[in-house]
Amino acid sequence: MDGWTAPSAIERELYEAKARGDWDAYLDALAGDRLYIAQSRARSDADPESVLFHPTPSGVLVVHTAGMLPAPTPETVYESQSLRWFAKVWAPSDPAHLAVNPGTPCEAYLTTTPADLARWRAHAEAAGGYGLPDHHVHALFTGGPLHGPVAHGLAVGGHLAVTNGEFWNSLAYHGNGYQRQRSRLEKGWGITDRAGWTDALERLLDARMVSPVWEFSLRVRRVLASDFAGPVDVEHWRHAAETSLRLSAERAAEPQLTPDGVTVAAPRPSAEVEGEIAGVRRLIGRIARYEQRFRADGLLPEDGWVRSVEAWDHGRASQMARWGVGARHATVEEAESAVLRAGEAARQTYRSWAEFSAGYVLGRCLHFDEEEFGDWYTGALAAHVVLTSDPASPWVNIPWK
Repeated sequence: MDGWTAPSAIERELYEAKARGDWDAYLDALAGDRLYIAQSRARSDADPESVLFHPTPSGVLVVHTAGMLPAPTPETVYESQSLRWFAKVWAPSDPAHLAVNPGTPCEAYLTTTPADLARWRAHAEAAGGYGLPDHHVHALFTGGPLHGPVAHGLAVGGHLAVTNGEFWNSLAYHGNGYQRQRSRLEKGWGITDRAGWTDALERLLDARMVSPVWEFSLRVRRVLASDFAGPVDVEHWRHAAETSLRLSAERAAEPQLTPDGVTVAAPRPSAEVEGEIAGVRRLIGRIARYEQRFRADGLLPEDGWVRSVEAWDHGRASQMARWGVGARHATVEEAESAVLRAGEAARQTYRSWAEFSAGYVLGRCLHFDEEEFGDWYTGALAAHVVLTSDPASPWVNIPWK
């Protein structure tokens, strides 16, 4: 169809294969993608482990590819499955046709005879896996913002979108399916309801999940760099942090004038203060070693350093907003508001996408990596490289400010 813009690369591939009459290529594309099937939310909540077929009055079963999903509604949810799964579970009593994206230029009505199901399985075997490949930039060409403040806020979540193989700009979010999204939030975050989602989102937006010790250490160096207008030696940094901690401990023990009178606080045990100082000195060493590796790998410029790790929370906040929609803990409008806040919070702390990315990666590494420079680091580095270099990346096309 002249003038039609496919919502994503998936539908474009299906359309081009159909236009050529190349049904093997069409099935190859389907086998490598998630296929989404509508379910009643009430029924899905009552029986999360099952997926039911609901044929249309004309007797076909409708599925959608990721770029063709309708906007989320409270009553209807979508579960994703592979072409291999459909071939495996299809019974003789099931519909005679599988309708892929009906009513669109890339639609197809696939017959479901035993020979067809065997053909589906063969294409699935050749595909090896399904879903968007990770460590690539995936976008909605239509149906998702590509420019402007909302797009900027969504792009703040770019690291996770690239790592998880998801559209970076999908605000009307379905993820990998309703029950998988709910499971992701419960297993990874302990979130099982709207209240839990709201609490986690607010803490992320306010950067209250990152360790205050990490931020204290980086803030000390930031002040030193400002005062001395240049690089800060690690030992100078450690000494300044130690001095600040000792002064803080001394002030906490001083008498305080309150509305109830003069309050005298007991001094903190010296062992506690010394332990805190030793921990911060070790942390500064860890940060310095990570930054050295970041410079070697191009995550930081030769003389660069990380301003803050609040990006670790801001990036996750942008994604948490969408995850709430996928799990039906939030509306699209609420997610948009949160995404805008995440973008603005990031702009207040950082001066560029590259600075933001370095802060995000350091936060991720301090939380997970333990200086092993394993998958937690290499995966984040791969996402950084793609996001800062791919001509289709939002970080290349959306100004930081």
